Amino acid sequence: MSIFPASQLERFLGKTAQEWNAQDLVRVADEQDLGLVTLMHVGGDGSLKALDFVPRNRAHLADILRYGERADGSSLFEGLPSGASDILLQPRLSTAFLNPFSPIRSLAVLCGHLNREGNPLPESHDTIVRRGYQHVRGTLGLEYLALGEVEYFLGRPASDADAERPRDRGYHATSPFVVGEGMRRRAQRHLADMGIAVKYAHAEVGLIDARKDQGRVWEQHEIELGLAPLPDAADAIVLTRWLLLNLAREEGLSCRFDPIMKEGYAGSGLHIHSLPSSSSGTTGTAATAAFLEDGSLGPSGRWLIGGLVQLAPALMAFGNREANSFVRLLQAKETPVAISWGAYNRKALIRLPLMAPGAAPNEAWPPTIEFRLPDGSALPHLLLAGMAQAIVMGRDTADLDALLERTSSRGGDIDASRMPQLPRDGEAVRAALVKARSALEAGGVFPASVIEARLSALVG
Repeated sequence: MSIFPASQLERFLGKTAQEWNAQDLVRVADEQDLGLVTLMHVGGDGSLKALDFVPRNRAHLADILRYGERADGSSLFEGLPSGASDILLQPRLSTAFLNPFSPIRSLAVLCGHLNREGNPLPESHDTIVRRGYQHVRGTLGLEYLALGEVEYFLGRPASDADAERPRDRGYHATSPFVVGEGMRRRAQRHLADMGIAVKYAHAEVGLIDARKDQGRVWEQHEIELGLAPLPDAADAIVLTRWLLLNLAREEGLSCRFDPIMKEGYAGSGLHIHSLPSSSSGTTGTAATAAFLEDGSLGPSGRWLIGGLVQLAPALMAFGNREANSFVRLLQAKETPVAISWGAYNRKALIRLPLMAPGAAPNEAWPPTIEFRLPDGSALPHLLLAGMAQAIVMGRDTADLDALLERTSSRGGDIDASRMPQLPRDGEAVRAALVKARSALEAGGVFPASVIEARLSALVG
């Protein structure tokens, strides 16, 4: 049987996900003998939530898929106005997949959130990233594609088979030198079946031997997802984390996304690659017209970098949310040492990765801008919405050329003494968020209540 298309339901239905309707998914449930349907959605804590149904008949299932269900929003999101707790989960049928972990064969569908007037719920993280995405399209005429590099640690008890290995030497290691390879490969296949694009996956540098962590071995892995429109990229990160946690539980492993597992060792970042494109839904040559001009940065690339060097300290409120987030940055193990950008440099805040020599931009080698600040504590939807606001801010920066010149690392060692510095504690992040809130709230993307909730979380 062919593996193409990658999505299990696209292979079964012979349609792209964007073409699915409720009757298509009723057919899946009927012919695949499914006993459960789950409406899944992202809550205010950034994790997946679920509401399960056992459909009574085909008509009942079709109604669930078309109309969704009510929920108590006050238990899901901070900042909801009094009397506005009734919300609606609105299924997005193109996100449907077969749940690989349910003990009962089941269909899962991601949902957005509507308020009681039937409009997108302003406080929903899903709403916020979609508004940011549309703000970029409407204001700049650009399609914003992105992907996340999901880094994670797998922990297990040490055994006699574990030889002493140097710390932080796991990069691209393979079996038998890492135990998590099989789980990582299962994760890749599950993600493809679910319709989530994956670029590649590998063992990462982090490795903590048993002597350093009370008899446990921690090894680091990474799954780099595929480019997708901003809201889909945020969903993909959340689903990948959910998948990895479930797989680890099945295999008796611990899975962690902590910014730092042990001080002095590599931590887990959540690097975000961006491609602000002039062509909708493509990553090939046509998509780069606004990004590259004769091999150099075009307008949209300059706007994004200019916005990120200004908004990065405030974006830490969404992308670097734990005390260990500062430890990861301050120990400077391939993490940003100052607010700078440049080609190839892994200690820059914003990096322009290598392009294939002599190759035109294509599906395998799309040109991207890599934002290396966020870590495993990030709220993906709010982080990506903030990055959308950054590119608009960059376009509106009057002295953009001078800003880019001041913050350029020129491809060499970064002289941190001449660069603006990143916040070193929560209070500094809070001050940066206060300063940036008008840029984040522009275009109605971030509601004031969500900014206030993040400011409250940064107190102390």
